[in-house]
Amino acid sequence: MPRPHRNPRSPGRRSRSLTLVLAAVVATPLALAAPAAARETLPFRDPGLSVEARVGDLLGRLTLDEKISLLHQYQPAIPRLGIDRFKTGTEALHGVAWSTDIHDQGAVVRAEGTVFPQSVGLGATWDPDLLKRVGSVVGTEARGYHAENPDVWGLQLWAPVVNPLRDPRWGRNEEGYSEDPLLTGLLATAYGRGMQGDDPDHLRTAPVLKHYMANNNEIRRDQTSSSLRPRVSKEYDEVPFEMPIRRDAVTGVMTAYNLINGRPATVTPDAGGLIRSWTDRTLFNVTDAGGPNNLVGSQQYFPDLATADAAVLKAGVDSFTTDNTDSSITVDAVKEALSRGLLAESDIDRAVGHILSIRVRLGEFDPGGGPHGKITKDVVDGPAHRAVAREAATEQMVLLKNEGGTLPISSGPESGKVAVVGQLADTLYTDWYSGDLPYEVTPLDGITAKAGAGNVTSSEGVDRIALKDVGTGEYVAGGTGAGAVLKTGPTSSADDTTRFDVFDWGQGIVTLRSAANGKVVGRHNWGDTFANDQDQPNDWFVQQMFKLEEQDDGHLLIRYAGYEKAYDWADPAKTYLKAQDDGTLVLTTKDDAGRFAKDVISSGVDSAVEAAAGAGTAVVVVGSMPFINGREDHDRTTMALAEGQSELVRAVRAANPNTVVVVENSYPTTLNWEQANVPAILWTSHAGAETGNALASVLFGDESPSGKLPQTWYRSEKDLPSILEYDIIKNDRTYQYFRGKPLYPFGHGLSYTTFRYGKPRLSSRSIGGDGTVTVTVPVTNTGGKAGDEVVQLYTHQRDSRVKQPLRKLRDFDKVHAEPGETVTARFRLSASDLAIWDVTRGKWTVEKAEHDLLIGSSATDIRSRAHLNVRGETIPDRDLSKPTRAADFDDHDGVELVDESKAKGDAVAGAAGSWLKFADAGLGRSTGKITARVAGTGATTIQVRLDRPDGPVAGTLNVPATGDKYTYEEITAPLTGARGDRDVYLVFTGETRLSTFSLTR
Repeated sequence: MPRPHRNPRSPGRRSRSLTLVLAAVVATPLALAAPAAARETLPFRDPGLSVEARVGDLLGRLTLDEKISLLHQYQPAIPRLGIDRFKTGTEALHGVAWSTDIHDQGAVVRAEGTVFPQSVGLGATWDPDLLKRVGSVVGTEARGYHAENPDVWGLQLWAPVVNPLRDPRWGRNEEGYSEDPLLTGLLATAYGRGMQGDDPDHLRTAPVLKHYMANNNEIRRDQTSSSLRPRVSKEYDEVPFEMPIRRDAVTGVMTAYNLINGRPATVTPDAGGLIRSWTDRTLFNVTDAGGPNNLVGSQQYFPDLATADAAVLKAGVDSFTTDNTDSSITVDAVKEALSRGLLAESDIDRAVGHILSIRVRLGEFDPGGGPHGKITKDVVDGPAHRAVAREAATEQMVLLKNEGGTLPISSGPESGKVAVVGQLADTLYTDWYSGDLPYEVTPLDGITAKAGAGNVTSSEGVDRIALKDVGTGEYVAGGTGAGAVLKTGPTSSADDTTRFDVFDWGQGIVTLRSAANGKVVGRHNWGDTFANDQDQPNDWFVQQMFKLEEQDDGHLLIRYAGYEKAYDWADPAKTYLKAQDDGTLVLTTKDDAGRFAKDVISSGVDSAVEAAAGAGTAVVVVGSMPFINGREDHDRTTMALAEGQSELVRAVRAANPNTVVVVENSYPTTLNWEQANVPAILWTSHAGAETGNALASVLFGDESPSGKLPQTWYRSEKDLPSILEYDIIKNDRTYQYFRGKPLYPFGHGLSYTTFRYGKPRLSSRSIGGDGTVTVTVPVTNTGGKAGDEVVQLYTHQRDSRVKQPLRKLRDFDKVHAEPGETVTARFRLSASDLAIWDVTRGKWTVEKAEHDLLIGSSATDIRSRAHLNVRGETIPDRDLSKPTRAADFDDHDGVELVDESKAKGDAVAGAAGSWLKFADAGLGRSTGKITARVAGTGATTIQVRLDRPDGPVAGTLNVPATGDKYTYEEITAPLTGARGDRDVYLVFTGETRLSTFSLTR
């Protein structure tokens, strides 16, 4: 969900204390005094009745207008029934993050509570039990905030994100758990269960999965279509949504911004069909922010909002997240849809019934708010919650490399000093979906506490500079205290007001921090001036980014790089800075830009090298700033470290061979030089307030690292296709299909001890298509330290009708072993786990095949093997005499899956030279004709070829212009030579859509 819009001239971020004070001042009782009848114990308030009975009673008491009012994110009070206001959506990906204020046009209010590692870090724990405890803390703190101000802190939590991390360049990579659907699904199930609690009828909170589905790119995110063939959809993208829903661990889904096979996800029929078929419980589905308006705006899918909103409800989405707090737009559109016959009152009843079901389960209508109603704000950031945060921060750290026992660092006097350097060494960063940190333990803090202040040297490794206006000879100066507008004026750089620390975030982007007050420079109040007044880069519109562009004469132009494309209200031609006559720095055009000279007061590299050269160990902390390096609405275009940070690592390594690189970021990074030249590398996500303590405990060996990578780390962007390619099977994506050699494989992570895997034992070497096998493997700690190991079970199917993954995770077991101890890793594998989606018959199928069982420490570090015979079925030859969906192809080239109609169904859009393959077709002795349903605005042909895309032509369909891409006509053509068992190819010679076809005698 993006940031709600606010007045572009208002401050980008208000103080937290002011926000809470204002909320308290304007807050009124949630419902006016109700009539006496409303205060009676009506059936919907009777916790002794079933949820269904209570919902039915309440729904029957509401007027049509009242029901319609409940369809918007901000549901008003209904005083005559004593019903309070209700709002959907508190963000809670890795702690209670933020919500919006019903009294302030949807302004963002951030929480200050327990912040856990980013979701991708939680994914690296491979620990569902821990995730459930994390979720329990989040759910409990959400209740605490709700008790303080229910108008801000709603109990429907928009978390977790379960989109598989298919492409590591995705700007929102930090929000997901893993590229693997099973790992994602298991962790999401645990987190959801923790948030909602174990009582099925009394929810602590109501978690909602994001974002349904195939939502893994930010570029043109509301206009691009994710082309999902059925096997990819069923075997990959749907899995992490289906698993938590089937296990009743969540209460709904949020639809995504993108289109799926040409249809906006906001109106996916899955919301009312497939998704609800996964559970007997009632789900409460919501749109993403602004999604309904996109249908008539950027997507231009419907002619008006009444038609669009009707389609949303018809599709099975219950609540409209749009227009901030102004529900009138949605209410008016729904009423118009009713008057035009686009909706019936039964459609409204269905959606409102879903909404009320969750409100009942949340205890809203129970005496005292139900069993969770006594939770208060006192629970937030308590000692027990901090302990779980520290455990999670520790467990998610992944040791990528440890050559020659560089780690752990000895904490004795013989180890010498420890240098802690790098621009993330003494700060902690949060992301857009994070709450504010109530306290901070930076890497430097944690290491200093462990090693002692006298044993630690440090440097952020950033240049300190002064910028002089060449024209006037005056230096740029910032304010002191809370900050002030930047001006030129001083003629010397001796004063700290003229000095700025330069933080390099890559690709030319830097941030400037004033030496005078430690505040970051940014655009001031959405105007043309600048001030040093921010703690860190922040907010949806990041106003603190600059480029220092060197000119041929050695001078600089200062370019403001904080523009947000179409979102920005400033003049896009004004991207450079100059000093006005009074010295104030303002935005202007490049031709009018001021020219500046850069004085380097001190070199960051030199400072870091000086700190590192005399130390026993140098710890270099590098990484990302989550508001800058890949974030919502911004995909990454490089996976490399920032250039200045890479330079720093190389310099420190040259000065001290005993160098440890700590990479603190949210995604895989191409650490090729570092892997080849640095003895030890450790990865952590942005892990919250306890980051420094957790890091120190791992670096000094109090804890043996146990994290495992939840994603493949590639060597180069060249290993990846376009970020818009969603067919992981065709494009060899993720660890399942990738044929190259990764930098670090999926599941990789080292320990301070070693483990030997014994020979696996199977409860059976052969099972039927509905059977189950248990697998046990002895694992021995052969090192000198206790440690945890994530033992991973992969399978590979040797023979299949279709292209199979090279390996696929089926189960894992995180075991603990003391030195010399042998423990048993246990797995359970059902034949149904090995099923593929059979496109020839549209169902799950377990094939008859031999499977390799691959047990190891990562996807490529296989330590033990076994074989399993599965007595499944042999998929029969395709019967193309029956109507066959074009989307059910076996292979393709150049086609795109599209919407058959706006309401439902998939079709295939072909272009000149594209083709579809339908393998193993049983054509019999003679097949005489092809019949097809086609649509399009231009005449073209589709050739029927045998065996190959350029094989013998068996027939040609002459496709007419049908006038519209949704207007289908049935056409036929004769076939010759179409007999026997053949692969059938449909080859397009021009643009058209194909829905279904059949080959008959």
